[in-house]
Order: sequence, then structure tokens, then C-alpha cells
Amino acid sequence: MMPTARHYDTILAPVITEKATLLSDQNKVVFRVPLEATKPEITAAVEELFKVKVTKVNTILQKGKTKVRRGMRIRRSDVKKAIVTLAEGQSIDITTGL
Repeated sequence: MMPTARHYDTILAPVITEKATLLSDQNKVVFRVPLEATKPEITAAVEELFKVKVTKVNTILQKGKTKVRRGMRIRRSDVKKAIVTLAEGQSIDITTGL
């Protein structure tokens, strides 16, 4: 099966932070996904785009913070992240991109 536009729309970007890098030791990769993305959609997209076997997907909905900039209250956007656990022996090099 070939990756479709829907698969590319499901995975927005990898999350490259210190915590996400530490999770890579446990065979996990973190991606930003759309707010309406479901776990089966995320699993299908990762398996098709990166040609790996996904064993588990955990999602996190991070609510946007309210900040004050130049005296104005601004609210950041909500962000959904997916922590994808890969099968034993599989890995994704997120630095190379798609």
C-alpha cells in the first residue's frame, strides 16, 4: 500500500526535545498530530510512511497557555502529541525527514 495524502496530513512534525530524545532509548518516537487524529490513523500513517511496525500509540492533548505580550493577553494553540512505541529492533531516524 502506498502512502496517501491523508498519511502525510496525520503526521505534522517530529517533536525534538530533551524528553523526546530520552524516550528514543525505549524505542519510542514523539510526533505532533492534528487535534482530530485518532490512534488507528496515527498507527497507519507511521507504518506506511516509515515502513516500521507500531505496537502502541499514546496521545497527549496539551492545552494552550495564556500569555501576556505587550500588555495583551494571547492564548497559544492547543497541541496534540502522539508517543509511538515501535516493535523491538525497529527505529526511525527523524533527523533525515521523509
